[in-house]
Amino acid sequence: MDTQTDIESKLKSIFKKVLDIKESEIVPDAKLNESLGIDSTEMVEISVVIKKELGISLKDNELKKTHSFHDIVEILKTK
Repeated sequence: MDTQTDIESKLKSIFKKVLDIKESEIVPDAKLNESLGIDSTEMVEISVVIKKELGISLKDNELKKTHSFHDIVEILKTK
């Protein structure tokens, strides 16, 4: 797939679109539920947008196990 920087950039774009937050709020160790306030519905929405925009299918439980923005980047790097 792409480099880590490309993945982070694309994922930040998805987060900004889905969550309506500033890019400056999205840091690698940002906790998804505490720092960014992401709930389970938004995680599903993020997963759908990742599939649509990046062509990467994620299993239902893959994102539920993540705790930070960096965790999602690491999952996407393996796809």
